Amino acid sequence: MTFNEGGQFEGGRVGRRRGGAVAGGGIGIGAIAAFLIFQFTGVDLSPVLGGAGGGGASQEQQDTIQDCTVEEANTNRECRLSAATQSLDAYWAGVFDASQVEFVQPDVWTFEGGTSTGCGQATSSTGPFYCPPDQGIYMDLGFFDLLQSRFGASGGGLAEMYVTAHEYGHHIQNITGIMDQADRGGSGAESDSVRLELQADCYAGLWAGAAATTVDPDTGVTFLEPITEEQLADALSAAEAVGDDHIQEQSGGSVDPHTWTHGSSEQRQRWFMTGYTEGDPQACDTFTAAEL
Repeated sequence: MTFNEGGQFEGGRVGRRRGGAVAGGGIGIGAIAAFLIFQFTGVDLSPVLGGAGGGGASQEQQDTIQDCTVEEANTNRECRLSAATQSLDAYWAGVFDASQVEFVQPDVWTFEGGTSTGCGQATSSTGPFYCPPDQGIYMDLGFFDLLQSRFGASGGGLAEMYVTAHEYGHHIQNITGIMDQADRGGSGAESDSVRLELQADCYAGLWAGAAATTVDPDTGVTFLEPITEEQLADALSAAEAVGDDHIQEQSGGSVDPHTWTHGSSEQRQRWFMTGYTEGDPQACDTFTAAEL
């Protein structure tokens, strides 16, 4: 996905944290195990399995991602995250203009190693996530390397922005009350946990389908060029990589739908495409869908 010439991406929207708890030795088996457990259960065991405790805690430093050029937005992960966030802000602000619900932007943070959040200590092993209490999206951008090397995603800019848009979708669920109404403690192929995740995938598709026509209010230029077939395939590859069945297979276990919390690869791809092709938030109502 390519950001348009003529656009500009001012700094200050996305925060950056450095100096939190960091494990020694990079992403190892313990970190992968912690990530898989978190994906299945929502419980972060990285401190136990070695994902957070090796290097100890230090004082966290904070700053923000500064102004980015279009070229940087297209090639640099931090700038891509900042630019994608601003595109998501504009898209969802437009959607909420037609509703009676107040739109509030989420905080967005990038970090390395570990950071403190309203949901507790986050680590690189946790993967990108949304924290409802502080309305924050947290991302260690090294996750995208793991997504390719460990889980077989093809990579690419739109694949990374799909993940950001998915987490942003959880923020939309939070501020509209959908998240509070769901039973987030269960698991299984028909559980509310799966329905929340698939709806967030659908919301990500909504944004992607509209991104080439969403205008930056600061420049009057659309954020992105039209999506190519190759870029769309990258996003679908990322959705496939984070399907519960695919992660179970990659971990060497059997596929067990009773433990699912995010949905299968096929479901995640299909609901992303539902949002992408339909362009209507009502099409993303996974809670009344006859078939997931």
